[in-house]
Amino acid sequence: MTSIAHRMAALFRIKANKALDKAEDPREVLDYSYTQQQELLQKVRRGVADVATSRKRIDLQINQLRQSGGKLEGQAQQALAAGREDLAREALSRRTAVASQLTDLQTQQSTLQAEEEKLTLASQRLQAKVDTFRISKETIKARYTAAEAQTRITEAVTGIGEEMGDVGLAMQRAEDKTEQLQARAGALDELLASGALEDATLPAGRDDIQAELERVTAGQDVDRELARMKAQLPASATPSALEDKSAERGPLDQEGTS
Repeated sequence: MTSIAHRMAALFRIKANKALDKAEDPREVLDYSYTQQQELLQKVRRGVADVATSRKRIDLQINQLRQSGGKLEGQAQQALAAGREDLAREALSRRTAVASQLTDLQTQQSTLQAEEEKLTLASQRLQAKVDTFRISKETIKARYTAAEAQTRITEAVTGIGEEMGDVGLAMQRAEDKTEQLQARAGALDELLASGALEDATLPAGRDDIQAELERVTAGQDVDRELARMKAQLPASATPSALEDKSAERGPLDQEGTS
């Protein structure tokens, strides 16, 4: 059972691959691949924008901390001038904390700056690849379309295409049926002429005696028609008139003539 199952699975894969290969249009595959690359490029660009936005926020925080540190340092100087060393110490303590935060933010700023530059370079390289792929894609699509059209034209001219093959078979079947009908009609005519078959359109009861009587009657009709036509000819043109003139001339006239 395991062997049969493996063979059935292999057969199914073969059939599926053939069906997919027949249904697959390379132009659609290229367009889909180009769309996927464009979507990837958009994701990289969004990543660059997100990193740049984060870096910009850190830049703003750094500026704010610098301003806060400067303000605290000024307050400490004012407190010392006023004889308030305790206030000056508190201001300097806060400025130290601000300086620590500023150091951390500057480290993050450097990291984001490097990440932004790396993503920007990757985006530029990917953009160049996408542009190259687009040109190649259009070239391949144009070549495929031209080859497909040339193949269809050649198949149509040679008659090996599916459509033209069906037309050729239909014409051959029509010719065969026409020849068959012509042969059948000829055979039936011969059978009717020989008397082997009877004409179904004639009145019932027709037999060979009746046919012979009709033939004789038709011959008599022809004889009467010939007699009528002879009677209508001029007297000088009839064979009897010519014979009478020859008899009147006599033997002497005939010898002189000769």
